[in-house]
This record gives sequence, structure tokens and C-alpha cells, in this order.
Amino acid sequence: MWDSLWINCNLCTMQGNGLGAITNGAIAIKGDKISWVGELENLPDEPNKLAREVNQLNGNWITPGLIDCHTHIVHGGERVNEFNMRLEGASYEEIARSGGGIRSTVKATRAASEEELLKAALKRANALQSEGVTVIEVKSGYGLDWENETKQLRVAKQIADHLPINVITTYLAAHTIPEEYQDNGDGYIDSIIEKLPELKKLGLADAVDGFCEGIAFSPAQIEKLFKAASELGFDLKLHAEQLSDLGGAELAARYDANSADHLEYVSEKSANAMAQSGTVAVILPCAFYFLNETKKPPIELFREKSVSMAVATDMNPGSSPCCSILLAMNMACTFFKMTPTETMRGVTLHAAKALGIENRYGSLEVGKIADLAIWDINNPAELSYHMGFNPLQELIKSGKKIIQN
Repeated sequence: MWDSLWINCNLCTMQGNGLGAITNGAIAIKGDKISWVGELENLPDEPNKLAREVNQLNGNWITPGLIDCHTHIVHGGERVNEFNMRLEGASYEEIARSGGGIRSTVKATRAASEEELLKAALKRANALQSEGVTVIEVKSGYGLDWENETKQLRVAKQIADHLPINVITTYLAAHTIPEEYQDNGDGYIDSIIEKLPELKKLGLADAVDGFCEGIAFSPAQIEKLFKAASELGFDLKLHAEQLSDLGGAELAARYDANSADHLEYVSEKSANAMAQSGTVAVILPCAFYFLNETKKPPIELFREKSVSMAVATDMNPGSSPCCSILLAMNMACTFFKMTPTETMRGVTLHAAKALGIENRYGSLEVGKIADLAIWDINNPAELSYHMGFNPLQELIKSGKKIIQN
């Protein structure tokens, strides 16, 4: 028998090119896996003969558990002073070059204990989970030395010890050049590469990331890092084309990176390369909003080239202090004209692809992990339509009910 069966529900399976919607459907789980998905009338027997627990949903919708595929939720301090500076006219680059930006968070993160970082990160992760998120990616990048980068990654791993949530960890030591390596970016990249074998041995990171930008690292420096990381078997990701076009997305595609993220200034050449490699475009509308940017990522170009688009919060203290995946979906629609179907795919199947876990997460398919978000809505588009409203009814993580509203 199945452990649980939901009937009289509508399903967003995410199979095919759209939502893969099934009306008047049913879904069953056994253990931590999905066992059956389809139309209610096609069940092989009476529901109470098939499952130990039968749940009537009266037309509510079930989606895969949502995935936030780009966050920086492990960090010390906040940067509300920079919020004020931007409102007074300072640009992101001006703030960074004056000693603010990432470096100010580095100081706070280095000063914080693991216990302090974990306490703050759990609050942020809990906020995301309350909106149906069952998988998060967490980056380092605010330590900028071996001791503190690994401290961040250890804390990220500990989140899953306290909350029923999967955490994918990403090593972002190449976030910016630390003060200790001022004017010596090449030397800093070499120091990161030197530690990659030990990082792999420790198992603290699933992927390696970098910030390819004029205020951070050049394509040549990132390529050196990517070559070393790929040889060790790390997945690759890249912050690219947020402030200018340096060709970072094309570089990421050339190394078969899982994703290139931001992409406001991406070129058609890079989009072509991403399409060929299958590299996902991770769209980060909350950062666009918070920084009051005007240059938008070329959504129509990604559609034309069939580049998969994910949507994420980019939760971080400087450019996106956002712990709402539903708000990110709304902003992707309102600012970038993505459709509700695109944003739904962007926080499920395409987000899973951006993390290299699409064989286990991101859609309602037999054999995948039983992460289900149950919503009190009449139409899936409501998840992108509403602002400040959370219609989550239940959240199932690996076959177990963890939230019931």
C-alpha cells in the first residue's frame, strides 16, 4: 500500500513545456518518493484500498516543493546604511569602491561565531520554507579566507540539521578581492585554487561560483578557477553580466556550468552558448528592484534561444534582503514580463536544473523525492499574482508533513 494519497486535487506536474496541469487528479507517496501521479479516474482501485492515509483536497492545487536556487542567507550583520546611501544617490559600484558592499559584510561575518550565523540563517531559511520552499542553495562568499569561508559552509550544512529542508552549498570565495589581497586578484584566485582539493575532501561544497565583473574578477581569472574546480568534479555557477558585459555567461557555458545568474547585460552570443550547453539563466528580480536598476535581463532573447530560466530571491544583506520566493515570482512578472507559467517553472524544475538536481526534484513524477506544496488557490497564476499573501496550506518534505496551516 501507499503511505499517503491525495485525491480531488489539481496538479502542476511541471512535465512537458508548461505546467503539466492535471485537473481532478491524484498523487500518492510511499516512503520519501512519489509513487503515482495522474487523473483520479485512472486510479487502479478504490482510494481506501490503495493507501493508509487518504486526503481529500476539494480542488486545491499541488505543486512540487519550491526551490530557491540562489541565496546568501549565511552572513553576519546587515547593510541598512548602504540602503540610505543608495537613496541619496550612490551607485552599487560607488559603495563597493568606498569600502562598503561585500567587504562590509565580510567584516561582520568574520566577527560572528558559527552559533550566531546559524541562528540568523535559520530565521531566513524558515521564512523561505513557510512559503513552500523545500530546497535552498546557500553560498559562502562573505569570509574571503579559508577559515571563514569554510565556517559559512559548515553553518549552511547545519541548517538541514535544524529544519526539514535540503541545502545545496556553493563555494563563492571568488566573490570579491579581500583587503589582504588588495590589487592582487591573481594571487587571491591562486589561493582559492590551492584549497580546492581540501574543500573537495571535506565535502563542504557542491559547487564553485564566482563574480565575473569589473569590481570583482576578470573572465581570465574566473576561467582559471573554473578549470581547477571542474577537474576536481565540482559543479559550476557564475554571477555574470550584472553590471556590464564581460562575456562571463559565455565562459560559464563553455565550462558546462549549471547556471549563469543575474544576466542583465548578457549578449546574444552568450545566450546562444547557454542554449547549447544547457546552462540555466537564473533571474534575480529582487536585486534589480532593491538596487533600483533600469537594465533588464533579455527575457525575450532567452525565450527565442530556448534558454531555461530559473527565478530566485538572491537573499543577501546588500542588494536583495528578501526572504520571499513568492515576491520574487511576482517581481519577475511585473518587472521582466515573465509569465506566471515561466515563474512557476523557474522555482521548480528550472531551479532544480540550475542546481544539478533535476533528476530528484522540481517536478511531480514517479520516483522523484516527495516534496509537495499544497496551495489554497483556484489558479496556479495566483502564486505570482498576489503580493504579501501566502496561500500555502500544507508542505510535505520527503513524504512527511512539516507545515499545516
